[in-house]
Amino acid sequence: MQMSNSEEPIYKMRISIWNTFPKFLLISLGIALVVMLFFCPSCFLSWEGIKMIFPDFLYSLAITMAMSFGGNVVENYFNNRISWIEHPMKRLIVTLVSYLTYAFLVSFIIVLFYAWVSGLISFDNIPWVNIASNATLPMYIALGFMALFTTRSWLLEWRKSALEAEILRNEKLSSQYQSLRDQLNPHFLFNSLNALSGLVYEDADRSAAFIQKLSKIYRYVLEVQEEELVDLTMEISFARNYLELQKIRFEESLQFNIEIDDQDGFLPPLSLQLVLENAIKHNILSEADPLFIHMYRKDNDLWVSNTFQPKLSQTEPSTGVGLSNIKMRYQLISKMDIEVIQTEDEFIVRLPILELST
Repeated sequence: MQMSNSEEPIYKMRISIWNTFPKFLLISLGIALVVMLFFCPSCFLSWEGIKMIFPDFLYSLAITMAMSFGGNVVENYFNNRISWIEHPMKRLIVTLVSYLTYAFLVSFIIVLFYAWVSGLISFDNIPWVNIASNATLPMYIALGFMALFTTRSWLLEWRKSALEAEILRNEKLSSQYQSLRDQLNPHFLFNSLNALSGLVYEDADRSAAFIQKLSKIYRYVLEVQEEELVDLTMEISFARNYLELQKIRFEESLQFNIEIDDQDGFLPPLSLQLVLENAIKHNILSEADPLFIHMYRKDNDLWVSNTFQPKLSQTEPSTGVGLSNIKMRYQLISKMDIEVIQTEDEFIVRLPILELST
């Protein structure tokens, strides 16, 4: 028979208490022994002494077990109903009132029973005031247990909340990064086909060379689109092939120079392609005013510069990806940012070279 939603927390609480009972009993025995040692250390030196304090030991054990058990039940009960994180003051007050009420009532019953078994009172003449006064003494033990259980409960819930928040944050970041990566494939294909459509009507041989080069480059795009980082060597090789692809289209109107000896490190995939595409798309390329692109490394940064000769109007449609995609991917995976510098004659993009975390 399946349990209802309201019965499930109670069932779990009972299972938890039953599973922890051996440990709970041992702790209670230890506390009762410490209490007896504190009040009468010499009683443990002889068998007669042990027999003399045995009733008091049972009384102390009963009080300790009752306070510990009650604290555990109260905490488990409210753990499923009032959150320490969302309602800390309400949880503290409700726990305090509930547990201390329980502690007083249970202590009163134990004191009354102990006094009756010991022959100190009879049910014909019960000193209620004295019983109530003695029942308040175990309240100090109750406060200690309450502090222990409250601290433990708060820390466990805080840890659980922190873990859940971190999991949600990672899932959100992963989703955002995946969304950014998903933009790359259609973005590259869209712009390449758009460039090819203009080239087809100009020169059939150049169009064929463009298609052959594009097929090789697109294979790389498919291979790395699921990667978070790619080796700098691979990315530079791809950038060189991409620029050679564009030279088929623009011929001597595009000039480039790549000076990178140290190729250690990593970059987000296709980040160079987006930078180079941005330069080609937004600047004039002609035999009279060729576009010069220069790539070089300085320390742990990769610099891409191009002559700044912006078009007066855009003839190619934009997909709205470009540099913003790179910026967001850098921030998500490294908390670092790219730098864009524009002067009167030059446009420069600085890409931090990343290292794999161990």
